Amino acid sequence: MRTLTAATTLAVLFSSAALTATPAFADTSRTLPVKSAGDIVVDGVHQRVFVSDPYQGKVVATDYSGAVVGSVMSLPGVTGLQLSADSGTVYAASPGADAIVAIDTTTVTESTRYATGDGTDPAHLALAGGKLWFGYGTTEHGHIGSLDLSGPEPVVSLDQDPDTDYPGAPLLAATPGAPNTLAAAAPEYYGSWLGVYDVANGTATRTARYGGGGAGLGSTSDLALTPDGSRLITANPGNQHHVWQTSDLTPLSGYTTEYHPSSVAIAGDGTLAAGTNAPYDPSLYMFNPGTTKPVREYTWPDTDDISGYDELGNANLAWEPGTGAGRLFALTHNYNSVYTLRVLTDSTKSKPVLTVDAPTTATRAKSLTVKGTLTATLPLPAGTALRVTRTDLESPKGKSLGTKPLGSGGKFSFTDTPPAGGKVRYTVTYAGDARHTTAQASDSVDVSRAKATLTVNNNGKVYSYGQDVKFTAHLGKTYKNRTVEIWADPFGSDKPNKLVKSGKVNSDGNLSVTLDLKRDTKVTAKFAGDSRYKPASAAATAGAKVSVSTSVGNHYKSTYTWGHTYYFFHKSKNPLITTKMSYYKGRKQKFEYEVYYQGSWYPGDPAWFALGSDGVSRVQITGDHGQDVGWRFRVRSSYVNSSSGDIVNSTTHGAWKYFTFTK
Repeated sequence: MRTLTAATTLAVLFSSAALTATPAFADTSRTLPVKSAGDIVVDGVHQRVFVSDPYQGKVVATDYSGAVVGSVMSLPGVTGLQLSADSGTVYAASPGADAIVAIDTTTVTESTRYATGDGTDPAHLALAGGKLWFGYGTTEHGHIGSLDLSGPEPVVSLDQDPDTDYPGAPLLAATPGAPNTLAAAAPEYYGSWLGVYDVANGTATRTARYGGGGAGLGSTSDLALTPDGSRLITANPGNQHHVWQTSDLTPLSGYTTEYHPSSVAIAGDGTLAAGTNAPYDPSLYMFNPGTTKPVREYTWPDTDDISGYDELGNANLAWEPGTGAGRLFALTHNYNSVYTLRVLTDSTKSKPVLTVDAPTTATRAKSLTVKGTLTATLPLPAGTALRVTRTDLESPKGKSLGTKPLGSGGKFSFTDTPPAGGKVRYTVTYAGDARHTTAQASDSVDVSRAKATLTVNNNGKVYSYGQDVKFTAHLGKTYKNRTVEIWADPFGSDKPNKLVKSGKVNSDGNLSVTLDLKRDTKVTAKFAGDSRYKPASAAATAGAKVSVSTSVGNHYKSTYTWGHTYYFFHKSKNPLITTKMSYYKGRKQKFEYEVYYQGSWYPGDPAWFALGSDGVSRVQITGDHGQDVGWRFRVRSSYVNSSSGDIVNSTTHGAWKYFTFTK
């Protein structure tokens, strides 16, 4: 257990105390290299935190941020820790070693080991009456012993209260404000006891006892004395932390918390931190001196894949030593036994809840009303100043609207006339004070903007392969922004949409770019909008034909006749038609064949031929050409969008090639 440092002149727990502002530091957390947590003590002189790990048999020391500065090993079952009065030593109870081990707080090394006797199993520690007291024993029989280090040799005294058979090694608590008072409690459920002892004469003289088989006390997970020693607070089964009058252990009105109380820590000014092991409810309740309503509650995050929040184990709370309530240190763990040291800096302050409610939509340059609430466990008075900031397209870093007063009942409202359209965010901030943390909340309203006119020319037009085409975006009236982007998105998944030009439009509202069209291309103009005009976009899709050429081979002559250039073939030769076309993966050319008869051309069945990787397709016309003598023929190669295997170009027909056969 922890012994809390406090001046003997402090006000008792139930007296009033003045609250003063403390420096503001953000709460921090860091995982620790432990697999269990038996106890935690804080050394304010060296600003270190010591944590015992019974499972791994070690004590880990960290700085106030949780960074490990050292470890002491070979402490089997180590549980209870106690800081010496001069902060030079941390004593650690090691049941498996039947010893109390002294750890140097500067070097974090073992300095001395004090044997407590074979089979004693010391587990819990407290400093009182100039001696180090320890709870020891088994789950059936627990006792109280002392270690006197004032003489030339250490002196161990066992079984200080033979008439009280604690179930389990008793937990112990003491406080400098009542230096001769020692409190004890059993950790096991059945037949549990609470005991209070006067240790002024060097032995434990019991002054009060509560419990036994019929008392229904149940196990005690943690206990602590108030700074003046007049009250004892314990964590027992139920939904409250119990309060006892130390003089005779008369039960007093307790602190309502949540089921499974697990930890108790009392600061030097009497502030109570009451912890529970509650996976679905708040796990930490903070009570200012003289109050029984929590000023603040904490719920830990859920850091594993099991439902429920991280939990606060037994005796896993400790205050930073001092006369006030400084930092509070909490050890939490998840289902996977990952332990986290959490450092809470403003735990004694009420944490206000701030809400802001702005209209969903509003008209630019028209008045609107923003409402909200500011509530706290310590209510704030009407007139409390709230700082308001408006963030919009005209003031992206925020513009102060001054302070607005909190009204009665924790409500507030204010009006504003937004000069800019678009998303307008109103942020309300409460600065906090000595009793309250800061709070901030915001809400947004969609403020109207006019519609901008934006167009792009050349939509639906088709151009030759590789033609330079000028595209012009035209932007109509806007407020301040005259910048337009032009994007070109060639058809086909292998070509990305690309920004091809960005700039301010000219005095006519135009911005142009020339593109070398080799594929069908979607050209999009984009206007980002400004504080009075909405964003706009416009698109035009222009087609690009393929490049296609056809040549004829194996003829013996060519002559212009019948209105065209004809290629003449001997009937023994097969015409070779070579087509060159813009290549695209998987592309085919459509090959058409027609014959002339009585003044008209009659088509045969078309065929499809794949292009080589060089874009070339060669077709040889075979057959008994003796039957073709005197007939006129023509062929052509075409790209047909979609039918040719892709859609990246517009349908393109090559030129007809004419030929005939002779003997």
